[in-house]
Amino acid sequence: MTGEGTILRVSGPTVVAGNMSGARIHNRVLVGIDRLPGEVIRLESDRATIQVYEETTGLCLGEEVKDVGKPLLAELGPGLLGSVYDGVQRPLHAIRAKSGDFLGRGVAAPPLDRERRWEFRPAVREGDTVGPGDVLGTVAETPRVDHRVTAPPWCRGTVREIRAGSFTVAETVAVLSDGTELPMLQRWPVRRPRPHRGRLPPALPFITGQRVFDVLFPLAAGGAAIIPGGFGTGKTVVEQTLARYAGADVIVFVGCGERGNEMTEVLEDFPNLTDPSTGRPLMERTVLVVNTSNMPVAAREASVYTGITIAEYYRDMGFRVALLADSISRWAEALREISSRLEEMPGEEGYPTYLPSRLAGFYERGGRVSCLGTGDREGTVTIVSAVSPPGGDFSEPVTQSSQRIAGVFWALDPSLAHRRHFPAIDWKKSYSLYAGAVDGWFREHVSDEWPALRRELMTLLQREEELREVVQMVGIDALQEQERIVLTVSQMVRENFLRQSAYSEHDAACPPEKAYRMLKAFLAFLTLCRDLLARKVPVEKILALPFREELERMKELPADGFREIADALITRITMEGGSDR
Repeated sequence: MTGEGTILRVSGPTVVAGNMSGARIHNRVLVGIDRLPGEVIRLESDRATIQVYEETTGLCLGEEVKDVGKPLLAELGPGLLGSVYDGVQRPLHAIRAKSGDFLGRGVAAPPLDRERRWEFRPAVREGDTVGPGDVLGTVAETPRVDHRVTAPPWCRGTVREIRAGSFTVAETVAVLSDGTELPMLQRWPVRRPRPHRGRLPPALPFITGQRVFDVLFPLAAGGAAIIPGGFGTGKTVVEQTLARYAGADVIVFVGCGERGNEMTEVLEDFPNLTDPSTGRPLMERTVLVVNTSNMPVAAREASVYTGITIAEYYRDMGFRVALLADSISRWAEALREISSRLEEMPGEEGYPTYLPSRLAGFYERGGRVSCLGTGDREGTVTIVSAVSPPGGDFSEPVTQSSQRIAGVFWALDPSLAHRRHFPAIDWKKSYSLYAGAVDGWFREHVSDEWPALRRELMTLLQREEELREVVQMVGIDALQEQERIVLTVSQMVRENFLRQSAYSEHDAACPPEKAYRMLKAFLAFLTLCRDLLARKVPVEKILALPFREELERMKELPADGFREIADALITRITMEGGSDR
């Protein structure tokens, strides 16, 4: 401890303490008899304004405030995966064992289990020179993830001793020539980005398994996406689907200010979910940071920083990490409440004027980077944030500020959600700034036709929208036969390509190769319909072709063996168009 003060004023989660001349901004403090954790957010002379991470009811004037002398630090090391933390990284399962189902005031436990032992396998030898980010050894954290224990960013020297065997996270596994002892445990200030060697271009896609995202609005690995939508449009379902099926090695799910029943479902469902790629529990590659709407607002503001710090830690090992925040609007509301307690000048809708810069600072911590250390190790942190605009108004400050920063905008449509169309993506409002950057990967790994098929699909959807406006004004009977064909095929595409069933074994996730052949088959059928119509074949006969049923069943076919079935169907459709009827 570096200093002691006394409580002068209490206002909600904000406490003003006197005699705090030695404190620094963002220092962690312990408030009152119950030693409630808090953080210094303002200094005036010897007075410190503190945001307390717990309920302040019962605090008395004159109670002691102790300055820990360090900022809020995240503990990083083996044991993070499978854990459930609150916004300031208190392990909820360990605290439950101490205080029961309800969090007790001031109850604390170390984020990483100090008793559990891990089998450490050295990757360096005595006499080797190591620097920031070099891999000292590995630990089998889960059957899927080998935890790479790296030298801290401030560390450099010659290895005097390296130990193999079973250790706790706090025990020393390496000693440098200058006497520095290195355990597997690291601590890092959550508000400071972890360093890297350099940023890499966003040229690799973040495969989500959802056709509407991967085909129409792709997200780059290391990019940022926001999912704005009103109540009941499926934001949480989309994020949980991404957690299960997206192409990421590690998932960090931040439940920031959502309703308690939603978070309860997450806590109950995630441990029982199976990772489709391994068949093992999904929690073996997941970290949950949970701060519900009825928990202290100050801890909610810290939760996204805790989550992004954990994500950066696994990024530095060379993993592909996905940070899923649900929702960033609740984080902004916490920021607004803290700002009002500080009596700061409000901006639009009461949010602080620095909201855009805080959001930018958070999103900028994502990215595809070259990691510290020897070798060509690279890692990514891909950020997907749900946004909950009041009344579904996308012009409100949080949505607008996020939209200016994020490269992907996945807008949710309440009318689609009410029709049980999942994902309920409004393709007219959604966009991706990464499409051109990742097209090279899709050309190389899927097909050269990928960009052309996406453009053709967008053209079809745009033409359908125009025709629907005509139908609303003059009725469907006023349309020409060719236009009726466009409406029919576009409806087939929306219902059987853009729509996916989260409950289907084979359609819940779709690899890019399957999505490509499905889209190619639908567009080949559109070409066939137009060709037959040009030969004066009646439109009713065209729409009765048996290909329609086969196309509608494609999404339920398994990915294994799909290529042969799809190619055969596309060949038959193409040959039908070239036949002389």
